[in-house]
Amino acid sequence: MTKKFSLTPYLFLTPALLVIAVFVLYPVIAVVYYSFTSYDIVTPPSWVGLSNYQRLFTADPIFWQALKNSFIYLLVTPILIVLCIMLAIAVNRKLPGINAFRALYYIPVISGSIAVGIAWRMMLDTNGLLNSLLISIGILQEPIQWLSEPAYTLPIVMLLTVWMGLGHYMMIFLAGLQNIPEELYDAARMDGCNDFQKHWYITFPGLRPQITFVAVISSLAALQVFNEVFILTGGLGGVLNSGVTMVFYLWRQAFRLGHAGYASAVAMVLLVITLTFSIMNIRLLERGTEAD
Repeated sequence: MTKKFSLTPYLFLTPALLVIAVFVLYPVIAVVYYSFTSYDIVTPPSWVGLSNYQRLFTADPIFWQALKNSFIYLLVTPILIVLCIMLAIAVNRKLPGINAFRALYYIPVISGSIAVGIAWRMMLDTNGLLNSLLISIGILQEPIQWLSEPAYTLPIVMLLTVWMGLGHYMMIFLAGLQNIPEELYDAARMDGCNDFQKHWYITFPGLRPQITFVAVISSLAALQVFNEVFILTGGLGGVLNSGVTMVFYLWRQAFRLGHAGYASAVAMVLLVITLTFSIMNIRLLERGTEAD
């Protein structure tokens, strides 16, 4: 018996498909096309073939610096995972006022990256709070220009990302911890396990789905970081491009220098890298689910 064709489901899908086509599919196709053109937003694009990619890979050291910085930025992911698990374990206790501590840790998440970035920039200023504190306790003799030193720029931006992400990822791990049966910890204590062994053999395996999920979303966010770099460096990318990442470099080429065609080539490279990481992380997530 053949099923009768019904138009109703497609009518319900049409608005969503139109939105996807206009705001996702068309921009992707346009960027692919523009990456093969010389396009400065003002004048019509002219076809240049692979010239943008050739320049990107053979004659643009700043691109390679941005690519290197973006991969270094991925170190944020393991740091966040370790710190957030430790923080989740610390607040997963029935103590007086523990809910207030959880809320305080979550404040950076709801504060917004722009506001937090401005506050950090003021704190790290030559006459800011950090220099004043370090001088007052005798660690420094004179203030340091934290955001003007190439060696400090990228680590400071990464530190800001870690600080902002602690509360968000902590809540994910906290939810995972509360799903681990307490009987497992009781059995471990009866077997003579200490606190470290208890978390190593029970907590970490029990949090494997959450660890994989956080690894996926935090690594993708690290590859696409922009706000922190823009705010802390004043839209310049740091001295000697020390804080320039792929998305920041893409933005600078497209909207500051007007090289939209060249920026599209940068975007395509970033798209390939992001898709590769997404596929790798999804495969990792599938393996973790099958192991469970």
